[in-house]
Amino acid sequence: MKRSRLRRWIHVLRIGLLWLLAVLFVAAGTNHFISPDFYLRMIPDGWPRPSMLVYVSGVFEVIGGLGLLVPRLRTLAGWGLIALLVAVFPANIHMAMHPERYDAFSHVGLLARLPLQGVLMALVWWVACQNRKLDVE
Repeated sequence: MKRSRLRRWIHVLRIGLLWLLAVLFVAAGTNHFISPDFYLRMIPDGWPRPSMLVYVSGVFEVIGGLGLLVPRLRTLAGWGLIALLVAVFPANIHMAMHPERYDAFSHVGLLARLPLQGVLMALVWWVACQNRKLDVE
């Protein structure tokens, strides 16, 4: 009986995290279009076409977040979001190396973003890419 309750709790937790991550990615992706200047400052110096990078990453965040909610697309969306998180990691490193450019964040906060990227990847993998079926219908 206890094992059954634990499994149910874990299932509910995964569904809740799935929805939370979907909302987070859709909101963050949408924000790329609302406040592009914030994201432009994150791009490391010398990278080509920073505006395009901001908008493309925003589009993929929105698509990935919505894809998490579609069972047939969930695994693909999850791997896509993990790839996106890896791709944008240099921006987080850039921010941590240049805290003077980001008045809204403390240096400690910028450093904390680095391992949080790994936590986000792990959560996306758990709710979307792990081989267990996750019914949310």
